Amino acid sequence: MNNVQDLNIEKEVLPLFDHSLNTFSKKQILKILETPLASTFEILERQNILKGFTANNKILREYSYTILYLNEVHFFLNDAKIEDLSQRKFRYRLFASKKEKTSYRSKLNQLILLFHRLESKYFVRLDIKQFPEGYRSNIGRILQFLSNFELKKYENLVRENRLKDKHIIDLTGKISELKGRGMISTFWRELFRFEAYLSINLGILKHGFIFPSINEKGIKLLEFYHPLIAKPVKNNFETTSNVMVLNGPNMSGKSTFLKAVGLCMYFGHLGLGIPASAGEIPFCDHFSIHINRRDDILKGYSHFMTEVMNLKNVLENASKGKRCFAVFDELFSGTNVEDGFEICKTTINGLSKYDNSYFILSTHIQQLKNVSNEKVSNYYIDCELIEGKPEFTYKLKKGWSDIKVGRILFDREGLNKMLNP
Repeated sequence: MNNVQDLNIEKEVLPLFDHSLNTFSKKQILKILETPLASTFEILERQNILKGFTANNKILREYSYTILYLNEVHFFLNDAKIEDLSQRKFRYRLFASKKEKTSYRSKLNQLILLFHRLESKYFVRLDIKQFPEGYRSNIGRILQFLSNFELKKYENLVRENRLKDKHIIDLTGKISELKGRGMISTFWRELFRFEAYLSINLGILKHGFIFPSINEKGIKLLEFYHPLIAKPVKNNFETTSNVMVLNGPNMSGKSTFLKAVGLCMYFGHLGLGIPASAGEIPFCDHFSIHINRRDDILKGYSHFMTEVMNLKNVLENASKGKRCFAVFDELFSGTNVEDGFEICKTTINGLSKYDNSYFILSTHIQQLKNVSNEKVSNYYIDCELIEGKPEFTYKLKKGWSDIKVGRILFDREGLNKMLNP
């Protein structure tokens, strides 16, 4: 099971892509965001589906309808007991109450107006060839369903207030038949998935995200950034090492960097665009992004034990042949420095044996500077000292930082004087 809670998908990621008109589509968006795809083929297929939406953006950018109609029609078709009036048409015409007839007429008016808008303004105007062949059939099922209602004919009747008993009887008969063939549930499923893709694509276009390519080895991200920061510093990151050790002083931006890389890798495996100008990423099938360290109160674990169990989970997946992508923020900082150094060194060297996986670790342990092999690379987030004051550039550089900002900030706040009067 993937461990991506620290990406805060529902609170932070969902708002980037949520332009949905109803709760049904929003649930579909969240489902997509929570489910990495299982193969490179599926990733490329979804990329091409979303590119199809971009190609049809002129038609779809104003996609809308009366939300009340949608909710009412959805309830009418799914939850309400719709009687097939064709089975008792004479009794309905002669004995149905005015209230019953008014209710049927009102619900069917809403249905006709909603479905006619969907069909005439959007679905029949789509350039369906812009979508991959596999997804064209999904759109085809939506069109096929809508065509059952003879919407042009019935829309005219509704507009002219000429929807009569015979029309209501015919329409309830159609609905009963469609429900019996399972086409109503299929229609809603396809429509809400379509709207979810549309919403996600609007988010991709709004934020200027790009689709990464999937390669065999290495990570290459150009001008990538954290999409929730108003004025982010963009970085380039390129490596073929499968273990990357990130260092740098406090407040230099290590955690933000880790989250930005994690989002690029994760979005890429959802088949979505990523916050970068270009990207090449390897395919992975297990994600563990552990950034905001915390105790697991429910299980009674300390920070340290939580880190141990998280690492164990990653190793169990890697040892089973899973291609893992894992991020560890300040790994084993929950124990003493001597223990932290020894077990971090063992971890770094051990992780480097899993050639098909990628691991990024941040650390404050300076002794790890000399722990490396050909599969391990070191990076740091730069910080400059100007007149004795730290100036954070938030730029990634290769190598190791020896700047100790903690002492400087401690002294700058006057704590030395306060503690040594």
